[in-house]
Amino acid sequence: MEKEELFETVADLLVKGDYSRLRTILLELEPFDLAEICEQLNESHLPLVFRLLPKDLAAECFSNMQSDLQELLIKRMSDAELKAMLDEMFVDDTVDVIEEMPANVAARMLANSDPETREQINKILNYPKDSAGSIMTTEYVRLNKNMSVADAFARIRRVGYEKETIYTCYVTESDRTLVGVVTAMDLMLAEIDTLISELMETNVISAKTDDDRESVVKKFSDYNFLALPVVDNSNRLVGIVTVDDAIDVALEEATEDLEIMAGITPTDKPYLKTGVISTWLSRVPWLMLLMLSATLTGAIISKYEEALSHLVILTSFIPMLMGTAGNAGGQSSVTVIRALSLGDIEPGDIFRVLWKELRVSFLCGVSLAIVGYFKAMWIDGADPLVALVVCITLFATVVSAKLVGCCFPVLIKKIGFDPAVVASPFITTVIDALALVVYFAVATAVIPSL
Repeated sequence: MEKEELFETVADLLVKGDYSRLRTILLELEPFDLAEICEQLNESHLPLVFRLLPKDLAAECFSNMQSDLQELLIKRMSDAELKAMLDEMFVDDTVDVIEEMPANVAARMLANSDPETREQINKILNYPKDSAGSIMTTEYVRLNKNMSVADAFARIRRVGYEKETIYTCYVTESDRTLVGVVTAMDLMLAEIDTLISELMETNVISAKTDDDRESVVKKFSDYNFLALPVVDNSNRLVGIVTVDDAIDVALEEATEDLEIMAGITPTDKPYLKTGVISTWLSRVPWLMLLMLSATLTGAIISKYEEALSHLVILTSFIPMLMGTAGNAGGQSSVTVIRALSLGDIEPGDIFRVLWKELRVSFLCGVSLAIVGYFKAMWIDGADPLVALVVCITLFATVVSAKLVGCCFPVLIKKIGFDPAVVASPFITTVIDALALVVYFAVATAVIPSL
């Protein structure tokens, strides 16, 4: 059944009050699809639908909802209903919800959590926002190296239902020092009397609680993990990050970088859930900055106003030259920013990056200069000297723009700032000004009458 048809069926059954059939349909849905349907329902119907669901499905559905809908549901739940749902949720999902809620709603959620869960939640909330500790869960299966496979299975059966994953189990000492890792496949293929110490992998790749969460995502990409252990400075296991949380982080970081590079202040809300005023506030500062930065390019043009009045055709090439320079610089900056975020390059690689971009820019510059020369003469009707000016300027600005575009992000990263921030306002301004300065300098040098 298509989603639109499914929603219409759900809405119709709600109007008719056929809750038995409605519950049967809802139980067949995946939590994510169920959350999407709930977001389209009338707010008055939402609590009713939620109460028709089993506690475990309701908790999973709730975790997939948008924060405004989660807040609405929490406010309409009794304390008993809220506690029952929180008992079914994983700790990391609960933390994600609490971080999005107003203070009074967050306080009510904490008040209705059991003491042990509340302690775990508070520990995670105390980690820096972009750290590995902030995205981990404390719900994992912990084994002892002296256990047999039979003992391990018995423990997994006893505690596994409450854990985020049972496919990867962690072997620790009594003080929680991480000594190994063993997978469900390792256990299933081994003899039941085999000791865990004989099966476990001792070369464990882990993250520290204060590691940047982007470095955690990269480890998932590099090693194809389903879960990654998180340890403190004494190598004691404090939690794990699961692959679903790593994917969420990767999407958030990619979206944030794209928004910053497009000159938009990042927001956590979906586009249609973001108000007009919020959208305006996220865009207008960058637009104002870019508008004011154009003062520099305007001043350069004003300085050469007399020269332009003598040879007006030079003016017609300004948009092409500035646009080409901006595109060339943008290619380099985006490529380098992406490489920095993926860890493919480090600030110490700046000279290798410069050498590569210098060769690439030379080839691009020569290609564009040749085409630009004949375009200026055959299409724009310029004389040979003007075409030569355009040709030389294209080459010089493309080379300069690509070098600026690759250097700025690396240098900004070196001093500890986010390189994505420089992509739109600063690189664009510098490259535009550079293109104009080079253009008029070449023009005055090549054309005697100027």
